[in-house]
This record gives sequence, structure tokens and C-alpha cells, in this order.
Amino acid sequence: MEKKTFLAFALSILVIVVWSTLTKQKTPISQPITNQTVTTVADVAKAAGVAPSVNTLADIPAEELRLEEYNISFLPQLAAIKEVTFRKYHDYKLPLRGLQLEGISGFSKISLGPLSSFVYTDAEKRITQEYNFSNSKYCIGLTITIKNLKNEDLKVSLPFILSRIIRPNGRDARFQSQEVLVKIADNITRFSPSKEKTFAESAKFIAFRERYFCAILQPEAGDMRAFNKKIGPSESALGVNLDTQVPAGKEVKLKFTLYLGPQDATILSSANPRWPEIINYGLFDPISKFLLQLLRFLFKIVHNWGVAIVLLSLLIYFGLLPLSMQQLRSMKEMQVLQPKIEELKKQYKDNPQKLNKEIMELYKEHKVNPIGGCLPLILQIPVFFALYQALMRSLELKGASFLWIKDLSRPDELFTLPTQLPVLGNQINILPLLMCVIMFLQQKLTSSKSAVSSEQQKMMLILFPVMFGIIFYNMPSGLVIYWFINSLLMFIYQLKISK
Repeated sequence: MEKKTFLAFALSILVIVVWSTLTKQKTPISQPITNQTVTTVADVAKAAGVAPSVNTLADIPAEELRLEEYNISFLPQLAAIKEVTFRKYHDYKLPLRGLQLEGISGFSKISLGPLSSFVYTDAEKRITQEYNFSNSKYCIGLTITIKNLKNEDLKVSLPFILSRIIRPNGRDARFQSQEVLVKIADNITRFSPSKEKTFAESAKFIAFRERYFCAILQPEAGDMRAFNKKIGPSESALGVNLDTQVPAGKEVKLKFTLYLGPQDATILSSANPRWPEIINYGLFDPISKFLLQLLRFLFKIVHNWGVAIVLLSLLIYFGLLPLSMQQLRSMKEMQVLQPKIEELKKQYKDNPQKLNKEIMELYKEHKVNPIGGCLPLILQIPVFFALYQALMRSLELKGASFLWIKDLSRPDELFTLPTQLPVLGNQINILPLLMCVIMFLQQKLTSSKSAVSSEQQKMMLILFPVMFGIIFYNMPSGLVIYWFINSLLMFIYQLKISK
């Protein structure tokens, strides 16, 4: 590497390191709360007739129920579920902090098991909240019974929270995508948990999904008006308003089906034919679903997710090879003409119209299409983004190993340093670094020899690989494998056509 190029590379790294250090957001550290403080906050909340805040929920003692597929962490005094731990999926935790009647605290536990019950009583009513875990592995029966203890009709209007959603922060926040869904009639509305919404129409079901798992609440009957409201700078509550009239001395049962499990179309479909529609991979959803099915098919053959990703990368590369060939050939043709174009720019620098005319004549004479290198790349973009979403949300990659990689859903982490480095942290992820080297060689191979544009090209020669290296550095290794294989194959082909 030339001395000037090396200096440019070093300066680029320095600028990025300084910028990252100055703009890095620090996560606030929660101070420990004593038992006395917890008791006081809970008592105040109960006395005020409101549910404890999210911060208070973290301090309420929890009891764990171990079932066949997962562990349920209950908050008995709220009859709520704090989180679900899926043992089959490497103890993945789905935080809920919900399934709670807002404004009601002080439940007493009746039972904790396959049939878990909690009861709350005041001067007007008795509320029993019952969970039935015996229906199927991810579907739960939920019954809320409200009994009127008065001698006159009782009108009840209670918000029921499915989940208190805390938006993630830290290094992995960009991968922990969250979405709220409300199904009304034949339409499903999707939006970010950060947006406040209230629905006047009765919802068929509501759902919250994150990267791998989801929570769905569907009533058996009755009016269920959905809402999503902010309860803090980075927190929101998704739920429904339960409105009912209870005659004097009578009781009303509100029944729901609850799903707490993976975003797997087969599992969701077996539970309810309408539920798979919550799975969505964004703008290129059909392409993502096709690529994911193809990846699963390859896994059945090779029995290793890393090898399956490599094979999928090869299939996509050779499937798009005609477009890649056209793109690289067009770039090569443009490089050949670049010196002549620079001469024309000098000759007609004061006459832009004449310059454009002469350049077009040059393209016509040599039968070169100036957008020939862009069009194939544009056509490949949907495939790249679709595969990105498919691999990002593929639960099968979590905990899957390949070569030195312990978990394809996380960075490859060849080894850990004892101290933190700017930008890189304390993890050395080798795949993104190898990808940077390949991209640098690609840029160097395709760079123009023109003296006029050499400075600009040298800048791109450094910045382009560094930029992509930073973007991919903390990405899941399953994704980086694909980009690395694609870049390597493109580089090999470029070597071939450059001769």
C-alpha cells in the first residue's frame, strides 16, 4: 500500500473513532432499590388504585412456573406474567410485563400450575384471573371472571395490558425490531410501539412481536377495543379496554386465547389460520419468505445452518450472475473510456452543453450504456434486503454453530480482548474484517487509472470498505457469511474479466 494511501486509511480510522466516541450514547445505570422502597412504592400504588409503574414491576417478587415448553415468571400480586423463558430456544427470554388489569393490584394466589388462578376482592367486585396451560404447547386459555358483590348493576371498564413494551438500547438494539399489530375486520394495522393509537372498532386480535417471538391476545367473544399508549420516554403499553355490565349478584366471564411462542408460520397456522399473517419481512416480504423456505430446504440436506447459508449464497450468486456480469462489464467499459471523458471535460469545461453532446457521442461510438452498470445493481437490491430480513428473523440460527462461530445470530467473535477498543469494543469479529479486505481489493481492482479522478478514487478506496466494515461489524454472523461469500465470488470474477 502506498504511503499516502496508508495515511488516508489511518486518518479515516481516526475520524471514525473520534466521532463514535463523541456520539456514543450511554445507557443509564439503575440504582438498587431497597426492600423498604419497593414496599412503599407498591403500597402507594395500591392505595391510589393504580397499577405499579414499569420500574416498580421489576422489583415485585416473582414466582416461576416450569412447563414443558417454557418457564413462566408470574407476578402473583398483579396476576401478571413478567417474562417467558423458552428452554428449547437456548433460554431465550420474551419480556411481557403484562397480562395485567391496569389499576388493579393486590391479587392473592389460589394456585400455580397447569391451571394458575389469582383472585382480587374489593367492596364492589371479585375478579378471578385464570390461566389454563393444558390446551396446547404455545396456546394458553385465559379467563377473567368479574363477580358483582353489590345489590345493583355494576358497569366495569378496565384496561387490560397485553405487554408493557420497553424499546431496546445498547449494541444489539438495531436488531431487536419491535412491532405492534391490531386486527380489525379484514385489515391488520402494523405500527411501532413508540406510536400512540386508540381504535374505536372492536379488534379480532392484538399482537406484539419482536425479532423471534410474539404475543397474541384474541377474545372468544365481546367488544375488545385496542390501544397503545406511551407510559415513559421509551416505554409503551399495548392492551384492550374491557367494557362490560355485570348484573347485581351475578358474574361475567371474559374468555381469551393467548399465544406466547415463536414466529413460526407452521406453529401459528396450527393454532389459528389467521395468525400467520402477523409474520412480515418488510417491503420484500414474499422474496424473504421464499429465501427462508429455500434455506430450510438446504438445511434438511446438509444439517448445518452455516453450510446452508453458504449454499444459499452460492445459489443466489449464480442465479444473479448474468446481472453481475453485465454490471462488471459495463464498469470495465466505462473505465476504458474514462481517460477520453476526462480529456473532453478539459476541452469543453466552459461549454457544458457541448461537453454532454460529445460524451454521448463517445458512448454511442463505443456502444457503451452509461447506466448499464447501475441497472443490474438496482435489480439485485430487493434480493439483498429480502435475505437480510429473512436471516435476521430466522430463529433457527440462534445458537447454531459453524466453524469457529458459536452463534450464527450473533457476531462471530473469534476472541475477546481484556479492554474495550473504540468502535470495535472488546470483541474481535474476524468475518467483517475479512470482508473489508475483499472489498478493498475489489475497489482497487476496479479503480480508474485516470490521474484527474485518482484522488477521489483513493478516498473511495478507503472509505467504502471501512464504512461497510463498521456497518457489518456487530451484525449477526449468518448475515456476514452471505455478504462475505458474495463479495469473494464477485472479486474472483472481477479478477477473471480484468485479464
